[in-house]
Amino acid sequence: MRINVVYNNQIGGCADVLSRLEEELITRKVEFQTFDIDSLKEFGDFTIVIGGDGTLLKAARFYTTAPVLGINLGRLGFLSQAGVSEIESVVDKVLEGSYSTEERLMLQSGNSLALNDFVIKGCKTSRTSKFYLEINGKFVCDYIADGLIISTPTGSTAYGLSAGGPVLYPTLDALVIVPVCPHTLNARPLVVPVDEMITVKTSDKLLSVAVDGFEKPECVKEISIKSSKQKAILAFLNDDSFYSVLRNKLHWGISPEYLKDAPVV
Repeated sequence: MRINVVYNNQIGGCADVLSRLEEELITRKVEFQTFDIDSLKEFGDFTIVIGGDGTLLKAARFYTTAPVLGINLGRLGFLSQAGVSEIESVVDKVLEGSYSTEERLMLQSGNSLALNDFVIKGCKTSRTSKFYLEINGKFVCDYIADGLIISTPTGSTAYGLSAGGPVLYPTLDALVIVPVCPHTLNARPLVVPVDEMITVKTSDKLLSVAVDGFEKPECVKEISIKSSKQKAILAFLNDDSFYSVLRNKLHWGISPEYLKDAPVV
């Protein structure tokens, strides 16, 4: 097995964790190469990412033929499978093949791929904007809102969730459209089939677009988004279900009276 080791040096403590991981791989005589998250190259057939969810998202978009597994150094670590204390165990399980994988839907607009979402706002972000939504070339509705989120099922537990969108099981073939702070009482999130072409336009302003949280430098008049033929491949080391991750990391279904003693993850 050849392993891509990806790290994000902007996160505190990354250098120490990277050194520990490299020592474990060297001890086991594993062939690997180390890449900064901003300098990725094709090499191995498995990828271990040191960083937060944002680092893992970027690596998963790049390595679409190699399973990606995260060692969390961020805050929530919703997509990551292991903590810093589990490095030795992670290496053992990866080399033994003791992991499962899931293909995850990604979105595409031009050359941009998103595993979580595209977030569309007006270029003047301090004001609401008017957005026109089309699906397959047919007008659906317009929104006066702070923005629109076009999300994958994987991204439904990210920004879309905080904006009031639904939680989708991550392997569903569906897309989610969520308005951000709409200036109306009747705008609701919309779940659509995976093969729909979603277009967002504006009449009086340009649109800014963020892909998995990273804002593109240029503003556009309209944007069209569809599901990509490329899939992300995420690796999992344990048998925890998606629902247990919701409980443990987002405190889903936990009574507020118990949250005061819940650990911060």
